[in-house]
Amino acid sequence: MASEGQTSTQYIQHHLQNLTYGKLPAGYVRTDAEGHEHVLEQATWTMAHTSQEAKDMGFMAIHLDTMGWSIGLGLLFSFLFFRAAKKATVGVPKGFQSGVELIVDFVNNTVSDIFHHKNRLIAPMGLTIFCWVFLMNLMDLIPVDWLPSAAMAVTGDPHFFFKVVPTTDPNATLGMAVAVFLLMIFFSVKEKGVLGFIKELTCHPFFAPKKFWYFNIVLIPINTILETVALIAKPISLGLRLFGNMYAGEMIFILIALLFSVNMLLGVVGGVLQWGWAVFHILVISLQAFIFMVLTTVYMAMAHDNHDEQH
Repeated sequence: MASEGQTSTQYIQHHLQNLTYGKLPAGYVRTDAEGHEHVLEQATWTMAHTSQEAKDMGFMAIHLDTMGWSIGLGLLFSFLFFRAAKKATVGVPKGFQSGVELIVDFVNNTVSDIFHHKNRLIAPMGLTIFCWVFLMNLMDLIPVDWLPSAAMAVTGDPHFFFKVVPTTDPNATLGMAVAVFLLMIFFSVKEKGVLGFIKELTCHPFFAPKKFWYFNIVLIPINTILETVALIAKPISLGLRLFGNMYAGEMIFILIALLFSVNMLLGVVGGVLQWGWAVFHILVISLQAFIFMVLTTVYMAMAHDNHDEQH
């Protein structure tokens, strides 16, 4: 529910701003809660008090809420699956173990259908990606004001920034996508060698037969441009797809939450809309985790494929 004295725009902007820690340069003019300005005498690492300060902190700023929730949920996933593996029995699985085995079998079958090479890292990586992204997405189902309001109460700061869905932060989604991209490059070079990787970038998709070798003078630069663009587009599209879908979902929850601050009738309508969107969003968060896992597996399979041809 929108705070007292907050306009709808301020409410939305506050919910979309991360808790940012970064460095402000010497001479930077800061404004405190009472509206008083003061100038920093030296460069200072500090928490951003406004969205403008977060922006001015630049590339080296850290989103503490994104880091905290993503690491925490990753540790939670690891702990739960470790406990399930430790207590696993040979007989018919029950309870949580049954759920874990169902997820493991589902991911293993999906990866086996896509990845036809020998690499014991790919299936565990697929499982980790699916469960981790799903848990991060799942935070979107918590009512948008609950955890931020709790954080404000704990800190005593009514303007405390606190985003709880890591996948609505492009830094998180693109960070995971870059990790996948680096693994693609690593396995491509490992499986094909440096020369084989370079040949894949320069000799595909077009390459003239030996008797017309002189055409390759023109084709190699074209191939290089096409393959490089396609290679770079993979992590960008992978990260932005997840971010865009989850950001849109969060925005809808925030807009619905605004109805509760208008009147009781619209509050009831908001409750119905919030419930309906949450039910639909369960499909969205599951599907986005699945897509991220599948595309990662596809990219790993492409990295292992050897398209070397004899010309």
